Amino acid sequence: MNPNWRSFLEAAEGNFDSASSDLLNFGDAAGELQAATTQTIITPLTHLGLIEVNGDDAKTFLHSQLTSDINHLAAGKAQHSGWCTAKGRLQASFLAWRQGGSYQLALAADLQEATQKRLQMFVLRAKVKLTALTDSTVLLGVAGPQAAEALADAGLPCPAEAMTTVQEADNTVIRLDASRFVIVAPQEAMANLWQKLTVKARPAGVPVWRWLDVEAAYPLVTLATKEEFVPQMADFEKIGGVSFQKGCYPGQEIVARTQYLGKVKRHLFRLRSAHALKAGDPLFSPDNPDQSCGTVMTVAPAPSGGFAALAVVQSNFADNVHLESREGPQIEAVAVNP
Repeated sequence: MNPNWRSFLEAAEGNFDSASSDLLNFGDAAGELQAATTQTIITPLTHLGLIEVNGDDAKTFLHSQLTSDINHLAAGKAQHSGWCTAKGRLQASFLAWRQGGSYQLALAADLQEATQKRLQMFVLRAKVKLTALTDSTVLLGVAGPQAAEALADAGLPCPAEAMTTVQEADNTVIRLDASRFVIVAPQEAMANLWQKLTVKARPAGVPVWRWLDVEAAYPLVTLATKEEFVPQMADFEKIGGVSFQKGCYPGQEIVARTQYLGKVKRHLFRLRSAHALKAGDPLFSPDNPDQSCGTVMTVAPAPSGGFAALAVVQSNFADNVHLESREGPQIEAVAVNP
């Protein structure tokens, strides 16, 4: 994270997690969370990193590595995508889009460095360059009923449809859904944009954005869940993150076989818990004495109290899920795509 950007946010009363460098809140965590239910919020997305991929062979290289159809990723469009191991397990997930002649990949910040290094191993003689933009480029999330107005007041374009992008000068705006946007801009431009955007949008910490991710059923792979799931376990194909028409990529045979044989027993569920939980926590069921029946993916405090989460859960045990052991506290699990 750029130290100048962090200093700016600290001067704006931002409080950071000393371990992860996530921006926790702006002094009123509970109020920020409540605001996200009805108002417009703005969040520095410090939990995300950014990799740029450019060069003559960038499109071919990414198409051969990622689960989505990069060949048909048009200018002005965004895709969810994943990168699997040879065993078909997701080792990273991305929001991918084109930026001029290059491709941008936003992913969990705690996976950015390792993912970039490992992707670089597969470049070989291809004309491809991978560059970390995490320190030079800032991502902001804006969400809520006045999000589009806040963008307009800041002089930013507003994409008309979900998973589309608009680029203006050095700034890019990505529309995730009806009321959520991601702004990508150079670090030196962010202080001015922040001042304009916060006229209508209330500053909020990363936990608020994670709660919105839970509500939107967006399954972000992090270090805690790396290599835990084949894409279909996280319902990744349902958000356009997997193409079953494209050619080979790492793990493709297993991902395709899983799809066509219909043997996916685990799927994405929303959890509600009065007890604290974290990404990577195992889930158990007394009805399944042999092994864990699920894994937590994303966790956030809930506006109504307790915690909300996304988890991959074995569907036939979802009615009786317990945290960390079969004797642990029982938590509610509801299928995202029943």
